[in-house]
Amino acid sequence: MTHNGGVLAHGPLFLLGALLMGATGRRVEAASPTAGEMGLRRGWVEANLGPTPPKAPPFSFRYGDAASATFLNAWTFARDAAKPDETRTRHTLTWTDPKTRLVVRCVAVEYLDFPTVEWTLYLKNTGQSDTPILADVQALDTVLQRGDKGEFVLHYAVGSPCSANDFQPLERPLPAKAEFRVATRGGRPSDSQMPYFNIAWPGGGALVALGWPGQWAAAFARDEAKGLRVRAGQELTHFKLLPGEEVRTPLVVVQFYQGDRIRSQNVWRRWMLAHNLPKPGGKPMPPILIMCCDDHFPGMRSDEAGQFTFIEAYAKAGIPLDYWWMDAGWYPCDPVGWPKVGTWEPDATRFPRGLKAVSDKVHALGWKLVTWFEPERVHAGTWLAENHPEWVLGGKGGGLLDLGNPDARKWLTDHIDKLLTEQGIDLYRQDFNMEPLGHWRRHDAPDRQGITEIRHVEGLLAYWDELLRRHPCMPMDTCASGGRRLDVETLRRAVPLLRSDYRFEPAGTQGHTYGLSFWIPYYGTGIGNESPYILRSHFCPCYGIGGDVRHGNTDWAKMKRLMAEWKQVIPCFLGDYYPLTPYSLEQTVWMAWQFDRPEAGDGVVTAFRRADSPYEIARFRLSGLDPDARYTLTDLDTRTTVEATGRALADQGLPVTIQGRPASAVITYQRAPRTP
Repeated sequence: MTHNGGVLAHGPLFLLGALLMGATGRRVEAASPTAGEMGLRRGWVEANLGPTPPKAPPFSFRYGDAASATFLNAWTFARDAAKPDETRTRHTLTWTDPKTRLVVRCVAVEYLDFPTVEWTLYLKNTGQSDTPILADVQALDTVLQRGDKGEFVLHYAVGSPCSANDFQPLERPLPAKAEFRVATRGGRPSDSQMPYFNIAWPGGGALVALGWPGQWAAAFARDEAKGLRVRAGQELTHFKLLPGEEVRTPLVVVQFYQGDRIRSQNVWRRWMLAHNLPKPGGKPMPPILIMCCDDHFPGMRSDEAGQFTFIEAYAKAGIPLDYWWMDAGWYPCDPVGWPKVGTWEPDATRFPRGLKAVSDKVHALGWKLVTWFEPERVHAGTWLAENHPEWVLGGKGGGLLDLGNPDARKWLTDHIDKLLTEQGIDLYRQDFNMEPLGHWRRHDAPDRQGITEIRHVEGLLAYWDELLRRHPCMPMDTCASGGRRLDVETLRRAVPLLRSDYRFEPAGTQGHTYGLSFWIPYYGTGIGNESPYILRSHFCPCYGIGGDVRHGNTDWAKMKRLMAEWKQVIPCFLGDYYPLTPYSLEQTVWMAWQFDRPEAGDGVVTAFRRADSPYEIARFRLSGLDPDARYTLTDLDTRTTVEATGRALADQGLPVTIQGRPASAVITYQRAPRTP
C-alpha cells in the first residue's frame, strides 16, 4: 500500500515487504566537500574576487540615476588579500568614485576547507559634500547558469511565526521567464520566511544565506535561456550619505555543490558548526539541559522563595541539569506583568538579595544560570522611558530602544555587563517581542530611507560583540518571540534556545525539527513533564524541561529515564541530518529522521507513528553509512539489538515496528571497530 512517498504495512506479517523510502528515494553519501566543489569555489573567487577588476561584481546599487554596472569599472580599483588563518583568505576589493569620493568596499572571506564564500559591502562618503542618492542596494546580485537539461528549483522555508508549520520546507520551480520574490516581515529576519535558500539544478546547485537582523528581501528572475538572476539585500534603501559617513549591507554567504541536495545541506551544517556556531571560551557549544522556572506556572509569581522551592526539588530528585533558567518577570513589572520591560534591575520586593541569591544557590549545585532580557523593547512608565525618552523611538510613550544612538548603546552595554557580573549570570538570553520595522521607517527622512534600520542593526551587532568581548566564556541566546531572529550574523554570536513559541502539540514540534535541521544544527525548545512521545518530539541540542513541582505528583523516575536517553542520543544531533520521510503535519502518517556522525561511527534514528496512522511497521533506508562496516543497532525501548552492514541498511532499509499510537521509537547504532 503506497502512502506518503513509500509503502507501509499493517502488521508483523508484512515486515519484510514494508518499505518507506527516504525523502530522496536513494542512499545519500557522507557529507565531506569534494574536489569538484572546492574547484567551483575557487573558480568563482577568481572570476569575482580575482586580481583584476571583476566584470560583474556580485552586488549592485543605483547611484544618482545610474546602475552600478554602467560605471563601476570606470572608478579607481584596488585589491588586497590576507590570510587570517589556515582555513580562510580575506579578499578586500575597493572602488572609489573620483568625482564624489564615494568608496565601495567589498570584504569577502573564502573558506579554504569548504566550498563557501561570504562577503559584506561597505559604502563610505570620503568627500566633503552629501552624496547623490544611493538606492536599491543589493548585497547579492548575480546570475547562475544551469546545464542543457532540467530546470532551476528553489528550496526555501517558512520562518517562525509561532505556528505548527514553522520552518516548513518549501519548493518552487523556476521555469523560463519566472519571477519570484520573498521577504521577511516586520523587521525580524526569520519572522515569516527564513533567509536561507538552496537553488538546485540537475547536477548541483548553490546555497545562499543572508546575515541581517533586519528587513531583507530576495528576488529570483529566470531569463529565456539557462540563467537565473538572484538578488538579495536590505528591502528598502534610498539614502544619501553625509560627509564621513559609512554604512554596511547584509552579509551574504554562498556555498556551491555538485550532486545531491540533501548532501549539500549537510556540508552546510558542517560549515555552520565549524565557522558560524559560537564558541564560548574557544569551545563548541555542547548540548545542554535546562530547567525553566518562571511566573508562567498557574498561580506562581516569580520570587526568591519560589525559585528556591523549584531548585531544591530538582536537586533532590537528581535531575542532571546544566542550567537553571529564569525567564521574564524578575524586574519591576507590576501591575502590567512581564511585558513591562525597560527597568533593568531585580525587583527589590520579590528579590531582596537580587538575583545573586539564586545564582549562588544554582552554582553551589554545579549548575549555571540563564537569565532573560529584552532590552530593545521599552514600555511606558519604565526607567528608560522616563529618564531617557530621547533614546527611544516612540519617546516617553515607549517603543524601540534606538541602538543606533551611541549614548543609548553605551549605557545598555555597561548596564547589562554590570548586571551579568554582579548577579552571577552565566548565559545571557535576549528576547525581542515587537516588530521594529515601523519604528525604523517612520524615523527616516525621504532622502534617508533605510538608514535608521542600518544603524540599529550595526548597533545591535556592536552591542553583542562588546558583551561577548567582556564575557568571552559566556554563551548567548537569541530569541525574538521564539525563532524570529535566525540569520547567520545573529547565529554567529548566539544560539536559539527556544526555536519557536509554538510548543502546543507534537506534530508541529516534529515538523520544526524536520525543517530547521536542514539549515541550523544547534537549536532548542522547551516542554513540560509529558509522555515519552511528546518529550521525544521536542528532543533538541538545547533541551528545556519544566513542570510544576508544588503539587507533589512529578514522576521523577520517568523524567530521569528520558533525560538519560536525551543525553545518550543528542550528541548525534550535531552530526549529519537525513530526513527519512516526507514533511507532513497530518496525523495519519509517520515522520522520521536520522542523525549520523560518520567520524564517530554512530547515529540515531527517531520515528514517530502519529495518532491516526494505521501502519505499525515501516522500513527506512539510511544514509551516510560505511557500506562495508557492520553496525550494532539498539532499540532504546525494548533494549533489543541487531547487527547489519551499512550496505544492507542503505539498500534494504531498517525495519521499525511501533505498535501503539501515537508512539515513537528511538534506535541508536554504532559501527563495529575496523579489523586491521
